[in-house]
Amino acid sequence: CEDGALIRRQLALPAILKAPIRPDVVHFVHSNIAKNHRQAYAVAKEAGHQTSAESWGTGRAVARIPRVRGGGTNRSGQGAYGYMCRSGRMFAPTKTWRNWHRRVNRKLRRYAICSAVAASALPALLMARGHKFDKVAEVPCVIEA
Repeated sequence: CEDGALIRRQLALPAILKAPIRPDVVHFVHSNIAKNHRQAYAVAKEAGHQTSAESWGTGRAVARIPRVRGGGTNRSGQGAYGYMCRSGRMFAPTKTWRNWHRRVNRKLRRYAICSAVAASALPALLMARGHKFDKVAEVPCVIEA
């Protein structure tokens, strides 16, 4: 108002604040939508296969894992390529074409928003989350635009 006086009157509680509170739906929607900000990552395609190696075959009393060729260095004769070998590739190398994003139905997203806003109208839930609202007259604090 023009003279700066405070106008107080009772407003009807909006319907969204009476919506059912579903923490399971809110958690599901939030955790799935949060996955849409991830960036793809993977190991290098040729990692673990950057040496020339071949199995020695049977009859030498060693495992049949491929072994690095050559001589005159500690690396020659060591196992290669396998995921159980030092300097070998990892098991099931990660790929960039993994399914990183998750689709969430529009109705479910809207239902989760309504549920989360309705939960903000309960003082017990607010206090359980650690919010301090001693100076607020009542919860929910609805401000008319």
